[in-house]
Amino acid sequence: MQIQTDQRLLSDLEWQQLQAEAASLLVRASAKVVATCLDNTPAFLAIDAAAQNLGLVHVPLPVFFTPEQMQHALQSAGVDTLIVNVSVASNWKQAPRADFSLLDEDLACISLVNQSCDVPKGTSKITFTSGTTAQPKGVCLSTATMLSVAKSLAIATESMRLTRHLNALPFAVLLENIAGVMAPAQIGATLITLPLAQLGWRGASGFDVAMFHAAVLKYEPNSMVLLPQMLRAWCAYLTQTQQTAPSCLRMVAVGGAPVGETLIHQAHQLGLPAFEGYGLSEGSSVQTLNLPHQICAGSVGKPLPHAKVRIAEDGEICVKGDSVMVGYYKNPEATAEAIDPDGWFHTGDIGMMVDGKYLKITDRKKEIFKTSGGKYVAPQLVENKLKESAFIEQCMVVGEGQKFPSALIIPEFNALQVWADQQGIKAKGPEALIKNKEIIQKLDEEVLDTMASVAKYEQVKKFVLLPRLFTVADGEITPTLKLKRKAIYAKHEKAILALYE
Repeated sequence: MQIQTDQRLLSDLEWQQLQAEAASLLVRASAKVVATCLDNTPAFLAIDAAAQNLGLVHVPLPVFFTPEQMQHALQSAGVDTLIVNVSVASNWKQAPRADFSLLDEDLACISLVNQSCDVPKGTSKITFTSGTTAQPKGVCLSTATMLSVAKSLAIATESMRLTRHLNALPFAVLLENIAGVMAPAQIGATLITLPLAQLGWRGASGFDVAMFHAAVLKYEPNSMVLLPQMLRAWCAYLTQTQQTAPSCLRMVAVGGAPVGETLIHQAHQLGLPAFEGYGLSEGSSVQTLNLPHQICAGSVGKPLPHAKVRIAEDGEICVKGDSVMVGYYKNPEATAEAIDPDGWFHTGDIGMMVDGKYLKITDRKKEIFKTSGGKYVAPQLVENKLKESAFIEQCMVVGEGQKFPSALIIPEFNALQVWADQQGIKAKGPEALIKNKEIIQKLDEEVLDTMASVAKYEQVKKFVLLPRLFTVADGEITPTLKLKRKAIYAKHEKAILALYE
């Protein structure tokens, strides 16, 4: 495996030496459970590989975690060794610390005092679930479970000759860790590993799509993994600048949250080879994937070679195979509840099989709500319809126990501002835009148009416009951009209830 940074291309020998340095560091630290909170650099990759080779437990943590989230993860996983950039090491002033350098990156190894790590046998990595409805659970994965997915992806995409992969998501996100590192390594592909800021990432929620597009043009990857909102922003940018996708691309896998058939279609029209997949942390990431030669519009694809998928009587999606987790960390009750005696993991997602072979997700089992008229509404389906509008970026549909569904809507302010300017509307900025009567009327028309194709009882009748995006930092979405519905509802409960007065 070769690694291309923003400054150089590491040879196989340099990569082996980097792993050896990382292994020596971990041995000197007497590490058993090592957590990293690092940018996308070769240092992370070397520590990850060294921990795996030494049989240690690795807990990758996102750099945009709040201090509270960080502390919860460190304590709950029993971390004894934390590796961070020296610039943030002062956050642990009282802990013993040793500074070192890996490939010119200045890092700090911090020793922590935590309870001993009693992990399920075979655990190699602990990744935390999104935690949309409760405190995130630590998912324990073995090297074997993760490799089963990586090898499966390599087999499924073999004919596509994906020799250059751009690491577009944080390494701490399991999807990138498996599909963006371990899978390319199976075929000896080159990893294009750049600091996230050079790809347009701006903290927990900001994304400079122009910078991202420039990086793709410069480094010419064949493949990458994106979150739906990144793809949506890229499509909007290409449309607005009248550009088409770079010809180097052969596979843009999209996952982490619902994508929507319309967005995939728009991407294909722009030349972006976007294909939706489905996975979950408890299954070591990807379970199903659409491919150029095997695609079903509106689905998340066929099960990959390692995965077995079935639909339970109540519509819940269950998965089975070599990729299912070892268990939840220090939570045997939750493990037993999630994995039945026959080895099927109950995902909590509702879905169906199309043509007997393609999986289609319809909603989360716990998110479906019931109106006062007794009708069940799957909010994700309605939200995906709303986001088909170029003027709607984020939304959350509500209506439990009410006469009809309503929504919280955050407009796509760039597109809305362009439209307002064209109409001669003098409103400038998010706050002014959402208060303008003409703009409210325009968004009302957009909602009506998108709702035309859903059942009458599912249609959003009223909405509240919000001036800023839901963010990870504010506890409103997960790192993979799933809505934390209870938290969002609590913040906007007064405005929501006013819609029904």
